[in-house]
Amino acid sequence: MKLHMHPASITSRPVRLFIAEKGLKVDMVVVDLFTGEHHQEPYISFNPNRLVPVLEDGDLKLTESISILKYLAEKHGLPEYAGDIRKRAKINEIMDWCNSNFYRDWGYNLAYPQLFPHHKRQTDEAQAKTLEWGLERSKFWLAVLNDYFLAHGKKWLTGDDITVADYFCGSVVALGQMIGSDLSKYPRVDAWLKNVKALKHWDEVSAALDGFAASVKDRPFVKA
Repeated sequence: MKLHMHPASITSRPVRLFIAEKGLKVDMVVVDLFTGEHHQEPYISFNPNRLVPVLEDGDLKLTESISILKYLAEKHGLPEYAGDIRKRAKINEIMDWCNSNFYRDWGYNLAYPQLFPHHKRQTDEAQAKTLEWGLERSKFWLAVLNDYFLAHGKKWLTGDDITVADYFCGSVVALGQMIGSDLSKYPRVDAWLKNVKALKHWDEVSAALDGFAASVKDRPFVKA
């Protein structure tokens, strides 16, 4: 198997972390996002989405982090994507929520427009409105995560055991710390993320992202 990825990719991180934590035999192939390799041939024919990561397993190709995580867990018979239909339903629910609702505002309407020039809106007014919307919606989603999904003292998102949902959502939530967001206002979220970041390979897998965060830490960010 091969994983086409970049070490500074938010969506590559959960897959790389899962592979490292579980000791899976997957070859890493770096797609250089900083030189625009993902917008050039042969990559654009390989993945027309022009995104990372992509998993290759023989003639099977998967282009979405969530699908990759589930596939790896199923292929290797790992408990992080439980066999019980009700447990899987809860895993699917939180991963879909995180990707479709939370990440949209937390990432694309708050963090990315401030971190990356190609995500910045074309006018100062549009940028300000985007960040205002992203901030308010992110606060709403964080409250849902804190008060609903992590209610009742759960250590992990769906109960007492870590699942692929924690890998994916943990990487997405940690994105906010790159712009200095303070999650202590959401104590259950803060405690849960600390559990994710305590995984053995988190620091190793996040090294490139941590380096980038350090390089922009003095910028004035709008943050939750």
